[in-house]
Amino acid sequence: MRLANIANRLTLVTPNNEVIDLSQESGGRFSPSIQECYERWDGLLEYARTLESTPGKPLAEVPPEDFGNPAPEPRQVFAIGLNYAAHAAEASLAVPEDLTVFTKFASSLTGPYGTVTLPPGTVDWEVELVAVIGRGGSHIPADKAWSHVAGITIGQDLSERTMQSAGPAPQYSLAKSFPGFGPVGPLLVTPDEFEDPDSIELGCAINGEEVQKGNTSDMVFPVPEIIARLSKVTPLFPGDVIFTGTPPGVGVGRVPQRFLAPGDELVTYMRGVGQMRHRMQAAS
Repeated sequence: MRLANIANRLTLVTPNNEVIDLSQESGGRFSPSIQECYERWDGLLEYARTLESTPGKPLAEVPPEDFGNPAPEPRQVFAIGLNYAAHAAEASLAVPEDLTVFTKFASSLTGPYGTVTLPPGTVDWEVELVAVIGRGGSHIPADKAWSHVAGITIGQDLSERTMQSAGPAPQYSLAKSFPGFGPVGPLLVTPDEFEDPDSIELGCAINGEEVQKGNTSDMVFPVPEIIARLSKVTPLFPGDVIFTGTPPGVGVGRVPQRFLAPGDELVTYMRGVGQMRHRMQAAS
């Protein structure tokens, strides 16, 4: 099943590529806020399945600017570092033996289309699979973890590398949390839509030049293991967001290094989910 946050309203995208406002269609049974609906996710999916053959508005008629982040107000945002061996190698770091975890502050999250204002420094790109929690819990076993995922979407973990590496200790969370540094979307796709949710192609391009292409099958810690290890420490809540790490190809690992500049268009994609487009702009 595919869902979206369109004009700030929870929307079903049917197999016929038509969109249905779930709050309107249900007579108000479900909130128009997708974030509120994560608390009732199982019931929502049960209802939405009954509408998959219902006529709606063509998806192609929805303006890109109407698409919002499908998890706009999470209680917790987790981000996993060095989760692809080849990315660890390009960063000249060892492959971690346990999760490397930081956060992106929720104010950095934004939608799948629009502009991103570049702060001073060196801003890098990182395409990532983003998992959104539907059923929370603690001590979730890895073999049950996919049943706790509401859906999969795409994210960019934009990173200001100068701040990230400054000081006596890395500033991962702060350097990755400027406004607009966490674009997510455009669709939220339930895990059962994928032939193998642990093997999904993803990548990104700058001005039409491919800079990253990978597959989530190369993760050091796949999504179920991430959920199991996180939930041993802290409860996971419906609507929580997990950025799961990036494959190789980031700017800081290139020779010479390359970073985003005003005017650049960053296009990010994931097979089965869609693509995001963002134009970089200078700070005024």
